[in-house]
Amino acid sequence: MTNPSIGISPSAESERIESFIQSVVDGASAKGVVVALSGGVDSAVVGVLCVRALGKTKVLAVLLPSNHTPEQDMDDARKLADAWGVRKEEVPISGIVEALISSSKVQGTRLAKANVEARVRMVLDYYWANTLGYLVAGTGDKSEELLGYFTKFGDGGADFLPIAHLYKTQVRALGKHLGLPKGVVEKPASPQLWPGQKASDEIPADYDKLDVLLHYLFDLKSKPSEAAARARVPMDVVGQVLEMHRRTGHKRALPPSLG
Repeated sequence: MTNPSIGISPSAESERIESFIQSVVDGASAKGVVVALSGGVDSAVVGVLCVRALGKTKVLAVLLPSNHTPEQDMDDARKLADAWGVRKEEVPISGIVEALISSSKVQGTRLAKANVEARVRMVLDYYWANTLGYLVAGTGDKSEELLGYFTKFGDGGADFLPIAHLYKTQVRALGKHLGLPKGVVEKPASPQLWPGQKASDEIPADYDKLDVLLHYLFDLKSKPSEAAARARVPMDVVGQVLEMHRRTGHKRALPPSLG
């Protein structure tokens, strides 16, 4: 097995996710969904699946750029929303982020400041969702979930997760099947929380290899040495992946309590 994307049928998977979206929205008696469109493949796949599942009148696309968000990303997001015919709202967030940080009177780290940006987006997503009686559709994929590569109560804050069972490479395959623009499907992953941020600088391996490694470690419960051989990565990469998964366990669980 060279890539877990060969293990899914994009056509069947899209139908399954659309049914899931309909079930979650109907079960909550919600009127629709909010999707935060970043211009990347994950949010684009979630957006188009929500439109297919619910219809364009029940999907709100929210675009929340910062001062360092690449204009190409916002242009891609606008074009997607317009092509789907959904309502879109665009609000620059840097002023809000700067006001919150300056009010704390503490000089935080780059990561702390970046996480404020992600959490401001979550707050605004829920502002619209609560106002309209909508749910917030999360856009995280399985690769990010297993590594904890997301902001807790930021992009990790959502009412349901339509693609969290799919690895990044599988999401890209699904995006291609759904007819999303090639530039979006193949765009390098990045949370864009600071200028020049790239996922490839922060994760242990490229997604083509990383997803195979995650598949063998967590789905098949293979020994680390076998997973490394299957993914064609050195053992130190396996160690990094397992450590990232271990120390981010709190992001995937409810807060601990004595109850």
